This record gives sequence, structure tokens and C-alpha cells, in this order.
Amino acid sequence: MAGVLETIAVPRASAFSSARLAPIANSSSSSGRRSSVNFSQFRGLKFQPVRSPVSLSSQSKSVRRGGRVVCEAQETAVQVPAVTDKTWKSLVIESDLPVLVEFWAPWCGPCRMIHPVIGELSQEYAGKFKFFQLNTDESPSTASEYGIRSIPTVMIFKGGEKKDAVIGAVPKTTLTTSIEKFL
Repeated sequence: MAGVLETIAVPRASAFSSARLAPIANSSSSSGRRSSVNFSQFRGLKFQPVRSPVSLSSQSKSVRRGGRVVCEAQETAVQVPAVTDKTWKSLVIESDLPVLVEFWAPWCGPCRMIHPVIGELSQEYAGKFKFFQLNTDESPSTASEYGIRSIPTVMIFKGGEKKDAVIGAVPKTTLTTSIEKFL
């Protein structure tokens, strides 16, 4: 699920009740108030503090105001090549191998959940199947031509014809079953 989490906002530590912070609090200031939070180490995520200028009396200084959790594992995910309205015919219709196309959009949460699955399948079926992703926001003509009304939609093409379609973020086994029918 490397592609699922890009960036989330982390509220200030003072916004949480002290009972919820107790197991992860880093230190207490002299007033007894908790000043920062440590996140336990987790592969693929990194905490980036955000500093914003705050004016205190006549002085101006940077103060820590929450932060961001950034997924660094995205770089390790397999990137499935894109297909567009312009490249559709040459990459999908005229392909000598069966083709799986994922219709998606960047704002679609379930699409991000299925990206790693499509990436894994592209490695497993390399040389037997071709895999592409079509961004429906950037290539609306092709999406409209094939009646895409819900995303993610995965379609399989063989010999230039649509053979199968799977709608929604489905398990890997469902997609594997569809692929195996056309090998």
C-alpha cells in the first residue's frame, strides 16, 4: 500500500489529551506541559516537522506547528506505465499480448489501494501480459468510449477487443482469475 498514503497533516501535540499522548510523549517542559511527540519508527514513513513564523511581541521566531508524515516507500513501488488517449491505439488495441488497463484518477482513494496490486501483477505476468494505467481526468475520451462510470475499473483487452472488466478495489486473487482466463 505504498501509494495509499502521500501526506497527512499532524495536529499540534497540545490538541490531544494527555492520556492519549502518555505512551508516546517525548519530554515535559518545566511547566509540566508536554512539548513534543515522538512517533515510533515505521518503515516507509518519515515525520517532517513544519515550522511557521509566529510573532511574539516585537520578536518574530519560528515555532513548531505540527508536521507531516510522508510515505517514502512510494519510490519502491512498481510503476505501471501510463496510457493516454493519444497512445491508446498503439499500446492497447494493436498489442500482440493481452493488455490489462486500470482506469483511475489521482483523487480516488480505492485507486491508490489497487495500484500496488497492479504493480505486483505486472511483474508476475511480465512477457505474458501488458499492464497500463489510464488517468480518466487526463484522458476522458477513452474512458467515455468504454463507458467508465466508476473507478477503479480494470479492463482486459485481447486482440484489440474488450474481453473482461472488474470494477472496484478488488483482491489480487480476483484480478489473477481474470488474467488467467486470457493467457
